[in-house]
Amino acid sequence: MCGIIGYAGHRPAVPLLIEGLRRLEYRGYDSAGVAYVEAGALRLLRAEGKLGELEKKINGRDVTMATSGIGHTRWATHGVPVERNAHPHKDNSGRLALIHNGIIENYQERKNELLAQGYTFSSETDTEVLVNLIAEGLKETGSILRAMSWAFARVEGAYAVALVSPDEPGVVYAARKSSPLVFGQGLGENFVASDIPAFLPYTREVAFLEDGELVRMDANSWQVFDAATLEPVDKPLHHITWDVQSAQKGGYKHFMLKEIFEQPRVVADCLAGRVDLRAGRVRLPELDGLEPPRRLTIVACGTSYHAGLWGASLIESWARIPVRVEIASEFRYRDLLLDGDDVVLAVSQSGETADTLAGMRRARELGARVLGLCNVVGSTVSREAERVVYTQAGPEISVASTKAMCSQLTVLYLLALHWGAAKGTLPAEVAARALTGVHGLPQVIEAELPRMRERACELARKYASVRSFMYLGRGQSFPLALEGALKLKEISYIHAEGYASGEMKHGPIALIEPDFPTFALALRDPLFPKVKSNLEEVQARDGRIVALTHPGLDLTVDDPWIIPEVWGPLNAFLALPCLQLFAYEMADYLGKDVDQPRNLAKSVTVE
Repeated sequence: MCGIIGYAGHRPAVPLLIEGLRRLEYRGYDSAGVAYVEAGALRLLRAEGKLGELEKKINGRDVTMATSGIGHTRWATHGVPVERNAHPHKDNSGRLALIHNGIIENYQERKNELLAQGYTFSSETDTEVLVNLIAEGLKETGSILRAMSWAFARVEGAYAVALVSPDEPGVVYAARKSSPLVFGQGLGENFVASDIPAFLPYTREVAFLEDGELVRMDANSWQVFDAATLEPVDKPLHHITWDVQSAQKGGYKHFMLKEIFEQPRVVADCLAGRVDLRAGRVRLPELDGLEPPRRLTIVACGTSYHAGLWGASLIESWARIPVRVEIASEFRYRDLLLDGDDVVLAVSQSGETADTLAGMRRARELGARVLGLCNVVGSTVSREAERVVYTQAGPEISVASTKAMCSQLTVLYLLALHWGAAKGTLPAEVAARALTGVHGLPQVIEAELPRMRERACELARKYASVRSFMYLGRGQSFPLALEGALKLKEISYIHAEGYASGEMKHGPIALIEPDFPTFALALRDPLFPKVKSNLEEVQARDGRIVALTHPGLDLTVDDPWIIPEVWGPLNAFLALPCLQLFAYEMADYLGKDVDQPRNLAKSVTVE
């Protein structure tokens, strides 16, 4: 998830691009760059780190002559966050400059073809492959517009791109597929960007580009085309009334809510290039050459720990690998029994969690192999792990983690499939259902999220006066119960405890009374009869129950919350946003600071 902006107009382009990138920096902050045409030459300025590092490079340069250009702030996916991988990227001829948000799934295949034709590459990015593919298309077709269409027909994956060339000074091209891109029409100037905030001070007249559309714009005109056929497309303009802060949040009240609603895209991005339905397999090139673990220890903190608990059962079931899940702050101080037969998987959204890093280092000292699962390319986890699998969730701004857990569940699901296939322990019919089901999952979540939020609003208002909540779940729902309780207490400040349902009678049942409600996960699985029995014990003590459940189940509770049923473990991906939305709506109704709850930080980098 990167931030891109393109401008064609009458103002000095570079300062405007930097200003726009400042408003987009929440989308990525590993590196930044701009490209512009000046005196017939294509100029690039790029820097590793946050936007301020790029501004230092620009200071002292006269960049006031260019009136068109493109800018990018990067969230690294292909290649570590260093200057050579920063956008924009030039083609070999130096006549095209491209910025890109997204993932080109078949970039290695196209790169090999281009290498065979004599192209060279200075970065590890899929973006440099794409700009050289467009350059090859330019040789074939004779125009930039047709070259882009030619190239897009040969790539798979997601992209939002913008391109400039000294051969067409004052012109910016842009296109999208499965990554956001909006057009803004001003007076004597036009814009494209990944989000509206980038150009909101200059215009509120926008057109929302759709998948498979390509726009050509200069200072005084613009035209949208179907990228495949190059037929013109009529695009209506919409007047936006958001302020800049609201626009950064996509119109959502809080970043947390925006990030909950981004989860369909997160799942799709995690799957991109990794699920091959035709071959019926998972591709994780990050693990090529590594044998499946004999024993696996998952080490994590907080929400990542809950994700690890959920993934452990799948890995044990599908790959028949013994798994234990450890809280990193405890693991690091144990007298550990690890050796070369052990693999430790460190799970961390930021890749900078102090306890998790200490656990990794201790495991490595004892001879264990260490793998990383994290969201941030170039983070300490990614540098210190033997191999790392990235979740590709994009920046998460709200302190309360939501889409990061969704991405971690997705990758753990893929790891279980990958290792199960490698060991031959995964039945073919299970693999087929697992791959088909996860491939269609983003559409299911997207369709249900508005209804989930509506129900969460109703329940939050009903239960906002309580002081405590019990969360119950069994099997794969137990980690979700832990996460639901964590979300409620960290943003609403309501005491909540998550328990395995069968443990309730070993003490916590003493707390049950009408003012101490229970939130239960009662989904259709082999353990449902046991969960139902546990809930009857709650009801016998006058406890009120909210139950997240599936249609047609024999369950009578105070407040059923019925969600669609999908295949097996994928039901967690529909239960999770319900838990998040319930906590969010409760906190918002109570007037809490949702995005920055008291006493908490986004990444715990000290012990």
